[in-house]
Amino acid sequence: MKFTPISGHDGGVPAADGCRSGGVCVAGVDVAGLSEEGLRGRLKEIGRAESRLGAMKSQVLAELSRRHNAVTAERVAREELQSSKREARNEVETADRLTQLAETSQALGDGAIPVGHARLIARAASEGPIDESVVVEAAKREDFDQFSKTMRSHQQEMSDDDGMGILEKQRSRRTARAFLSRETGMFVLSGEFDPTTGAHIDTVLAAKVKELWNAEDPKARRTPQQRMADALAELILEPEKGKAKGIALMVVADYDVINQELVNARLADGTRIPMDELVRLACDAEILPGVFRPATQEMNLGRKRRTASDIQRAALIYRDKECIGCGASAHWCFAHHVQFWSNGGPTDFGNLVLVCNDCHHGIHDDGWQVARDAGSGRWKTKPPHDPFPDDGVDSMRSAQRNLVLRR
Repeated sequence: MKFTPISGHDGGVPAADGCRSGGVCVAGVDVAGLSEEGLRGRLKEIGRAESRLGAMKSQVLAELSRRHNAVTAERVAREELQSSKREARNEVETADRLTQLAETSQALGDGAIPVGHARLIARAASEGPIDESVVVEAAKREDFDQFSKTMRSHQQEMSDDDGMGILEKQRSRRTARAFLSRETGMFVLSGEFDPTTGAHIDTVLAAKVKELWNAEDPKARRTPQQRMADALAELILEPEKGKAKGIALMVVADYDVINQELVNARLADGTRIPMDELVRLACDAEILPGVFRPATQEMNLGRKRRTASDIQRAALIYRDKECIGCGASAHWCFAHHVQFWSNGGPTDFGNLVLVCNDCHHGIHDDGWQVARDAGSGRWKTKPPHDPFPDDGVDSMRSAQRNLVLRR
């Protein structure tokens, strides 16, 4: 694997002598004197330098692995970079995979794509066939959240077995960890699961969180993080209470009228799943069958009620798939009134969007706006025009934030 010389100099700031030999260099500047445009440019320069350093690190780790083995490369990474065992293992795995991806490695070395994007490409390539040129071009123009979706869709399209092989590999990589943190003294529980298992867990956990919220004293509410921790603990430690009632996994599929069969099966967030997996779920799991017929389903409730109905929420999940602001799971979202309820806005499907707790506060407390994207027609959130006003205040955040938002 070969790289062109890497330099951290993009113009505008004189490069130090050390950069002339192909090194990575970002000259020091007084950021307090930079304009907002200057700060943005500075971040972009630093980001490109980080990509180049990431490429250099991958080259070194791959060479160590080639000369010795992956275990030795991980040990050296832990010793010299003072990284955790898990982090070292992930970096060595990525480095080894990048040796087989010339275009990705080159783009990373040129500073054209971020390290996280390169890691996504490397992992996808280990799971099945990809068109490297296509995904590298997408990585150059998309942010991480958008590119991760692009990458998953691309994998499904390139799969010759409807994605079943990818799903099986994801299942084989499932992992969970439980340990006492040396840093905080707190017990830590974490895990990684395949998409369908994760959707089940997400649905059950979200329902339990809602159950706890309904039972709370409105004047003494827990934080969302505390409530989630308590929900998880209750599900594990008090299984006799069972999962919350009314839980169902939402799976979406299109009907091919010509061939009279279901196609394009996907989870609520748009993650595509193999048709064989849909058949398995239909046999083994409680799936929410939803056929939306405007003539029979009341999607517009006007001012009759403030909260969205179950059928409206199901339709919102189908349409928005996730929080329109940050992409958080739809199961954790509120149905927000685009025209506020307090301003006369109706509880109609067309006036509702999915937003998570943080984005909901961003709209009501920080001046964010909800608007349709002119290109896609999808709802999205837009930041305030002047988040840093020249009045001695460093943000538009109000002093008192609403604990519960239902507008």
